Amino acid sequence: MTETLGSTGEFGLIQAVTKSLPQGEDVLVGPGDDAAVVAVPDGRMVITTDLLVEGRHFRQDWSSAYDVGRKAAAQNLADIVAMGARPTSLVVGFGAPPELPSAWAVELHQGLADECELLGVSIVGGDTVQSDKIVVSVTAFGSLDGRPPVLRSGARPGDEVAVVGRLGWAEAGFTVLNRGFRSPRSVVEAHRRPAPPYAEGPRAALAGASSMCDVSDGLVADLTHIAVASKVLIDIRSAALTVAEPLQAVAAATGADALGFVLGGGEDHALVGTFEPADVPEGWTVIGTVAEGNEERPPGTVTVDGHLYTGSTGHAHFKS
Repeated sequence: MTETLGSTGEFGLIQAVTKSLPQGEDVLVGPGDDAAVVAVPDGRMVITTDLLVEGRHFRQDWSSAYDVGRKAAAQNLADIVAMGARPTSLVVGFGAPPELPSAWAVELHQGLADECELLGVSIVGGDTVQSDKIVVSVTAFGSLDGRPPVLRSGARPGDEVAVVGRLGWAEAGFTVLNRGFRSPRSVVEAHRRPAPPYAEGPRAALAGASSMCDVSDGLVADLTHIAVASKVLIDIRSAALTVAEPLQAVAAATGADALGFVLGGGEDHALVGTFEPADVPEGWTVIGTVAEGNEERPPGTVTVDGHLYTGSTGHAHFKS
């Protein structure tokens, strides 16, 4: 007989997923009390939170519980490093129907733990509730280690726009899965488990990044966040973007636009930032420029090769 959350119970599940959690040096009190205690060395803490809802952000027939755990942790850890910070800890909220197998919840937690292990991040607590659908809520914390945060509002005219990490792979994987296929495997896996370039966030901050964010909604959409916050015009050079062979293969098979995957696809959690030309870190690819804007192209605008982009600009919640 399959053990379910209804038979395991809340406290049995909590004990199963917390009994062997490693705790980093930033954690003073881990799971087991009413709240955790995490050291904040320079008096500031970077905080972010995200929700994953079954049927909206993942499907059980597309992704394993382990995949969902990796993804839930990755999208939060990417937000922390996009501020130039070092992730330290996270807490997890989990809601599910009582008939869900307990093994699914344990596997989810293992995915969370393994993604955290990449950065030495500690899971320090959370909550479990009964819900109609599976819901995973992660809140992550990070330390700036004495550095100022890298904000979206710091881009300046004359800066160059640079990116590091994959673009368009997760969107190509979603397109494939949505058509009922499972190949190319590389893009399907990219949809299931993002691979953010974690080390590059703090590295970009040390190099002097003037603004930065992770590409979660789409390159054009996320650069628009920077353009609006910084009151600048950003132009992307499409020739500088890498359109990988698997993306071209998916586009050819589905009639999609391969460049559109790169410009509008989210959930790869690449990092995009702006730098003075001499400050662009090695390994980052310069893909555009920052300008003041004008009457025709006002501040807050993102163009592609000097023209307004008419394709999909990325994901937006509550937009049908």
